[in-house]
Amino acid sequence: MPDTITKPQEKPRTVAILGAGPVGLAAAAHVLERGMEPVVLEAGPTVGHAVRQWSHVQIFSPWEYNIDKAAERLLVEAGWNKPQPDHYPTGAELLEQYLEPLAARTRLKDRIRTQSMVTSVGRVGFDKVKTKGREAAPFEIRYQNGKGPEVLRADAVIDATGTWFSPNPAGANGLPAVGEREVQDRIAYGMPDVLGRDRARYAGRCVAVLGGGHSAIGTLIDLAKLKDEAPTTEIVWLLRGESPEKSFGGGSADQLAARGALGSAFAALVASGKIRSETGFRVSHLSRDGQHLRIDGGSACSGRHVTVDELVVSTGFRPELDFLREIRLSLDPALECPPLLAPLIDPNEHSCGTVRPHGARELAQPEAGFYFAGMKSYGRAPTFLMLTGYEQVRSIAAEISGDHEAARKVELVLPETGVCNGPAPSLSPTGGAVAAGCCGGPPVENASACCVKDEVAKAEGKKGCGCA
Repeated sequence: MPDTITKPQEKPRTVAILGAGPVGLAAAAHVLERGMEPVVLEAGPTVGHAVRQWSHVQIFSPWEYNIDKAAERLLVEAGWNKPQPDHYPTGAELLEQYLEPLAARTRLKDRIRTQSMVTSVGRVGFDKVKTKGREAAPFEIRYQNGKGPEVLRADAVIDATGTWFSPNPAGANGLPAVGEREVQDRIAYGMPDVLGRDRARYAGRCVAVLGGGHSAIGTLIDLAKLKDEAPTTEIVWLLRGESPEKSFGGGSADQLAARGALGSAFAALVASGKIRSETGFRVSHLSRDGQHLRIDGGSACSGRHVTVDELVVSTGFRPELDFLREIRLSLDPALECPPLLAPLIDPNEHSCGTVRPHGARELAQPEAGFYFAGMKSYGRAPTFLMLTGYEQVRSIAAEISGDHEAARKVELVLPETGVCNGPAPSLSPTGGAVAAGCCGGPPVENASACCVKDEVAKAEGKKGCGCA
């Protein structure tokens, strides 16, 4: 009989994960569970660096929606005590009770490299133009740390860097307002801690907040609390749209109670007159007016303007793509997200919390082995929940490992916002909002449908309802 030949054990696939936020660390947990080797590169000095910027904010989803299953299994293995599932954590609690233990106490601890800013991603020996043999070449990830330039080679890449550090500018046309760069000292982006570390900057001042989403609403509510403590504080809400009602949310119809309560509390503040509203205000110019900041809506000579001390720009975020110039990407022209995902999350069509289940298939790029995950996968679209990202990376890790069946079996049930584009909410006899369902709400049986209307159309042999 011929001698038995023992093949050397095949080296586990290396997966580079960009970003050590909730979704990035969840990706690492799933990759590790699949028998592959994760290497997490985080630009900040610690894990959850973006979360630290909004550590003062209470998340409007409870713990049950914020913990990834594979990450939980790693934590339990390390003797972790799980938080109460119905408690609503702050960003600080998310860090202290979940992300930091996950990074420091589990088998992920030696696989995370902090202070490692990725500067470029490409293929070893292949520029963007060259095709033949491309898929067999490993990825080359270049990054900077305290020791200088470093290079990591990997078989696959998951970009979970998020969008927090790429906020949209104040200009209504998507460009910085004229003069915006020159008055940066009077502008904060995102959600400043107006009741905590940034209190001195805003107390007793006239503050404008631009935006109509959850970040803007949360900041306006905190400013109203600050006004109770410092009565000379003035608050101006700048809204690009003509109707403020959409920002009030679904109230009791929202399946996330804290999110619904946020909108209801904000509606009451606006009605009380504590917050001055300027609707249809499309910022075009920013300039200094003595010791104040002048904000023009329309052309500088149109006459419509407000004068304030500080401006908070909460107009959403956009993905940073410059370091991916050598990666072959396909993105929706409007949202800058994977094209198959775009119709499911387009805010021009849908604003429901429920998103059709999606995973590796919808997130795949022309560059084999490269995926966006987490907030960055949504491009410029809002209403992303961590639970969405967790299911994304579960599917992606399965696909990279070769378990295509598990990758396709995507299940995702998200709580609805209780408000959608389409028919406007009506008022109940008690004055509460009664939200219209998004095309009838989420599908009942057919997970490939985006809504009930789409599900019914497909059951009748049609392609769908057309909304997705």
